[in-house]
Amino acid sequence: MTIQIPFDNSYARLPGRFFMRQAPVPVKAPELLLLNLGLVEELGLDAEALQSAQGVAFLSGNGVPEGAEPLAQAYAGHQFGGFSPVLGDGRAILLGEVIDRNGARRDIQLKGSGLTGFSRPGSDGRAPLGAVIREFILSEAMHALGIPTTRSLAVTATGEHVRREAYLPGGVLTRVAASHIRVGTFQFFAARRDTEALAALLDHAIERHFPQADGPLAFLDAVIASQARLVCQWLGIGFIHGVMNTDNTAISGETIDFGPCAMMDTFHPATVYSSIDHGGRYAYGRQAEILGWNLAQLASALLPLVDADQDAALEAAQAAMERYPDLLRENWSATFRAKIGLVTEEPEDDALVAGLLQRMAEGQADFTNTFRALATGEARDQFTDPTAFDQWEADWRARLAREPEPEALEARLKQVNPAIIARNHRVEQAIAAALEGDLAPTTRLVAALSRPFDDLPEDLADLARPPLEEERVHRTFCGT
Repeated sequence: MTIQIPFDNSYARLPGRFFMRQAPVPVKAPELLLLNLGLVEELGLDAEALQSAQGVAFLSGNGVPEGAEPLAQAYAGHQFGGFSPVLGDGRAILLGEVIDRNGARRDIQLKGSGLTGFSRPGSDGRAPLGAVIREFILSEAMHALGIPTTRSLAVTATGEHVRREAYLPGGVLTRVAASHIRVGTFQFFAARRDTEALAALLDHAIERHFPQADGPLAFLDAVIASQARLVCQWLGIGFIHGVMNTDNTAISGETIDFGPCAMMDTFHPATVYSSIDHGGRYAYGRQAEILGWNLAQLASALLPLVDADQDAALEAAQAAMERYPDLLRENWSATFRAKIGLVTEEPEDDALVAGLLQRMAEGQADFTNTFRALATGEARDQFTDPTAFDQWEADWRARLAREPEPEALEARLKQVNPAIIARNHRVEQAIAAALEGDLAPTTRLVAALSRPFDDLPEDLADLARPPLEEERVHRTFCGT
């Protein structure tokens, strides 16, 4: 069966120094394990063709379809605060772009597709199958929660092993994104003082993501606004990215890179899961601050395009960055007011939310289940000392008395507080089964996560249960 994909590759038309043209490295014995049929339809692709031998070759990197222009993108980045002037796609290949059924331009990328000219010393350019399945589950869970994110089209086993802490089965993820342009992409050219390339990148990013933006400052404003919304959405579901480097901050405002990320069980702002975040730089409660730092790096990279006068450019960029704290407060307040059922706004609302979060941290309350249980009157059961919640609940009930449509409170709460998240122990259990050849736990979990705000039927209720002590996942790992 012939596979036909209507590629229209705008990034490949940029100057050659933006990337290295390179085909993915073939794998030994590709086997399609997971195919996202909903996304297939959204992209206007043929599901039957993707499941054919030619389709599996495409999804694994063993065959490049007509119209694709495979390349590894160049970028730089601050990684845990230290700047690397050259990073780039070291284990990913952008095959090209398609226009989906909604008229949106989408990248199609293979992750784990072999060595490139940007691969780090000692890298194999591959990905463990477990990490690939993890990204499939987490990214699709984020999408179902209504949070902007890269998507997962397919998981393909390679029939080969990769060496990490042990020899592990290999896999390839077919990833879909609004683009893979990062803060680090701008840093790459700024570090080289390549103003011509910087201007071309800006024009491309504006046309692709923010066509209403008129110049670098308007573009910066738009990126700041989209990222402020995104990080507050993360905080609203207890998501911890784990590796918020500037090369993992997408200009589009989508969540990108589901390596050592996690969704929190017991709430505490200092929670860290990532095995490589030794100092807690990217802890749950630091993510908004770190994002501001990342955005400041973008502002710095754009300075040559803002004004020829360095002082004037710096002053204008600083003025843009000064709007970030207000945007952050507005988005955080809107997110968490909704999570406690408020539709109107009063000056003390933020303090009311903060009081609940403090009690949750002190009372070792489950983040997801506490907010969901506000709808059923069972939230106090989440606390080691339920009387601490009782004190807060009295203030909350008094505030709710000033809200319209009290009969709609339960519905409002359930619309924003999920019944199910991709809990770490369930994700790891699904991965472990998949590596033994049993995909049923993965497909069951993905199906449940696709409708996160619905009340769970009895046969899926176990997926909402917090981990037992022996099930807790304390560390998550990067696939590299």
